[in-house]
Amino acid sequence: MAIIAFDSVSKAYQNKTVLHDFSLVVESGQRVVILGPSGCGKTTVLRLLAGFIAPDTGSISIDGHVVAAAGKILQAPEGRHLGMVFQDLALWPHLTVEGNLEFGLKAQGIPRPQRVQRITEILRMVEMDAYLRARPAELSGGQQQRIALVRALVLRPKALLMDEPLSNLDEELSQHLRVELLRLYERLGFTLIYVTHDRAEAGDIATNIVCMRHGRIERSIPIEEFKIGQRPDFASDPRCGARCIGYPPFVIGACRCRNRWRRRSGSRIWQKGEAMIRARDLEKVRGPTQ
Repeated sequence: MAIIAFDSVSKAYQNKTVLHDFSLVVESGQRVVILGPSGCGKTTVLRLLAGFIAPDTGSISIDGHVVAAAGKILQAPEGRHLGMVFQDLALWPHLTVEGNLEFGLKAQGIPRPQRVQRITEILRMVEMDAYLRARPAELSGGQQQRIALVRALVLRPKALLMDEPLSNLDEELSQHLRVELLRLYERLGFTLIYVTHDRAEAGDIATNIVCMRHGRIERSIPIEEFKIGQRPDFASDPRCGARCIGYPPFVIGACRCRNRWRRRSGSRIWQKGEAMIRARDLEKVRGPTQ
């Protein structure tokens, strides 16, 4: 069952079109990751869906109801019943963890006993129930991420929207929170639309990948195809014959530029010909390799 549908949506800022004829259907329970480089329009997709801006052309539907059309917001953000986790988290600094989670529940008119029950249950899921009275400044970066996530989920949204929420974290913590997100997904069963430029995040999280470039969808594929090599090439070095394929990402190709690739251990990979190695095990150096 389709829960979200974009139909030929376009958007421009100051006469510059950032989204071109965008059409996408998201089914209930899917984890859709929109993958692309900075400036490709992926965050604009989330802002349109959340109701922060109106499309210039096309329409957006949620549960079969049109919520936005050309130049019009037909349903306000609070009426769309979507959860959002922003890149900067946007936690209320003057409120406790409980206050941050309770804010949206109060706006929905949920009675106090039910608010307490929901908050207690979801904080236990992420092992944060001991921090009920803490303020955001007293939490670590990973703890703040968890609070931002459960603040959106405690509202029981139709879909959860996430805008590069892990981009400011180190790799180890990012991987841990991906596991946390999937564990919550298994328990709560929400629909997810997740924006990132990171292929590893996309591969870990998605059931479906939407690859974007220059405001357009290049391809929309299930995760199985993504993992066997159907990858966009925006991360390739245009000065080099190398390209990224597969999952986890591998680099294959011949280096034809002044830069040379080597293993992080320092051993030579190639100067001519072809080779294939995990991208994370490579570093770029100038001049001859040692």
